[in-house]
Amino acid sequence: MRSLPLPLALTARLTPVAVLACAGWALTSGPDTPAAAGGHRPAPQAPTAQSSAPSSTATSRTYTGAPAPCAAVPAATVKSLVPGAKTAGKEIPSTDTELRRTCSWNALQGYQYRWLDVSFEIAGSDQEAAKQYQQRVTEKSGGGAVPGLGDTGYSLVNLTTEDKQQTREGVVLARLSNALVIVTYNGSDFETKKAPSTDEINKGAIKAAKAAVAALRGGGSG
Repeated sequence: MRSLPLPLALTARLTPVAVLACAGWALTSGPDTPAAAGGHRPAPQAPTAQSSAPSSTATSRTYTGAPAPCAAVPAATVKSLVPGAKTAGKEIPSTDTELRRTCSWNALQGYQYRWLDVSFEIAGSDQEAAKQYQQRVTEKSGGGAVPGLGDTGYSLVNLTTEDKQQTREGVVLARLSNALVIVTYNGSDFETKKAPSTDEINKGAIKAAKAAVAALRGGGSG
């Protein structure tokens, strides 16, 4: 297999853990995302990675902690979406793992490159999560609703080109009570310089998001 130079933007994605941490933070941070450090939010009374029993009040915190993101996507799904990646994934360091957790998988197999991020964010209430969700949907306008994904779901696919190399990226947002699920999935072909189809990227991102929502509910993932 001949060696091809990687485009500058995608070369950065293959750089070790420090860059992964920055990428994970950039993908999961919004302008209204609550700061996890500096005492801006009191710590949950009973932090746990498992979901608690739903409450009848709209202002309650149904979820008091984020589940382990690297366990949220089944190994078979990781293999199909990111061929060649280690199915265990790599969790991105977070300033507060009770409020925000992200896992990344990426691999270059032959000329095909794929990258998948799955994040969980826990808000202080259903209303706060709904506000954050709506702000992100507004920022990423041009996509469409994903029926049956959590309480509400949304997906968007974009194509970018740098140095004649195309990259197609899909983003899926889902809200379930006071929790947000954010999935980013992208890919490139370094031989043809073409990106995967919109359908492939969109369906892949939604598949990962459905698994993450199922993990958040505690019902396993399909």
